[in-house]
Amino acid sequence: MTGTAAVDAGVVDVVCLGESMVTFLPSRPGRLADVPSFTRAIGGAESNVACALAVAGHSVKWVSRVGADGFGDHLIAAVAAYGVDTGAVRRDPGRPTGIYFRTATDRATDAHEVVYHRAGSAASAMSPANVPTGDLDRTRILHLSGITAALSPDCLALMRVLTARRPGRPLLSFDVNHRPGLGRDDPAVLLELARGADLVFVGEDEAEHAWGLHGPAAIREALPEPAVLVVKQGARGAVAYAREARTTGPGRTTGPGRSAGSPASGPDARRGPAGPRDTATRVPAPRVDVVAPVGAGDAFAAGFLSATLRGLPVRARLRHGHLMAAAALTVPGDLGSPPPAGPPGHHDPAAPAARDLAGHDVAPLTLDHADRLVALDDDGWGTLHLGPGWTAAAQATEEVRTP
Repeated sequence: MTGTAAVDAGVVDVVCLGESMVTFLPSRPGRLADVPSFTRAIGGAESNVACALAVAGHSVKWVSRVGADGFGDHLIAAVAAYGVDTGAVRRDPGRPTGIYFRTATDRATDAHEVVYHRAGSAASAMSPANVPTGDLDRTRILHLSGITAALSPDCLALMRVLTARRPGRPLLSFDVNHRPGLGRDDPAVLLELARGADLVFVGEDEAEHAWGLHGPAAIREALPEPAVLVVKQGARGAVAYAREARTTGPGRTTGPGRSAGSPASGPDARRGPAGPRDTATRVPAPRVDVVAPVGAGDAFAAGFLSATLRGLPVRARLRHGHLMAAAALTVPGDLGSPPPAGPPGHHDPAAPAARDLAGHDVAPLTLDHADRLVALDDDGWGTLHLGPGWTAAAQATEEVRTP
């Protein structure tokens, strides 16, 4: 394990709630109309986070609904293969499991195509009435995303219940995940939900698109409530604003802002809008040879949450987020291959490496490997250059390459 033992019996490190779908990845670049075949995989913001955290050695539960169909069978088995507890996933005999097809291009470009078949899906029926609070409260962190709120009015009602501040709730993590393509994606609702969270992840570009906010400082001004706000800036890096944490429930005395007072290189300390001292920590992203520009945001959240659970300083949390994102960017799908049998968070270097669709060796990013890279000085971090197969390298120093 990784120093993330539950506070008391039955409490897991993280619960992730949200829809996962079977995704079909194109066999080659191009328009969907021109792609001759697809490879089946899984995709879903919250389940992606759950899988990455489980591979890192944390105890994780995924809460959702899937259809009583073959795609639902596949989703549950695939997520469970990463070490995630899927016992709280309900089967719906009257609604299907969602699926989608996408192109290989960057989501931010005009050439990107996604075709969803998720309307009326089993997950869209989640509501306060059919998601038991017992599935959600016995955890150190509850992770949600704005995608769930856009699935249906019932899902939005559930999200409002979960983001309402109340005594004893778990530390609440919220990834904005603005998706204009979902018909019910309302920027005002996303801002409302984010204000109810303790830890918020948002891309600088999506904050501009959704809320008309320009730059991390303006985003923090609009979101003073979360103890920690992480503004992702793509290839440039990320900025985290952190205040002193407060107790979030029985036995939960750590929070996302803990260790924020530890000096990091280049932090800007200021008096935040909510009063307590606010420290902004900026960490650049390493250079990455991108295989597929998907899944990076979910992986970044998983890396940051993993380091938060371990009580690491904010600077280290940001670096772990960048490394998890790099691991996702250098494989074809949203996730790498499931880990081999053995202790989670570790990898037997003598075990044969799995290979991705392009024939590159892939292996889970181990905590030991990530910790060695996170410990680099600023000069060493600045020269990191990560390409396909880098997580399978035996020594972290092998990835430190200069252009």
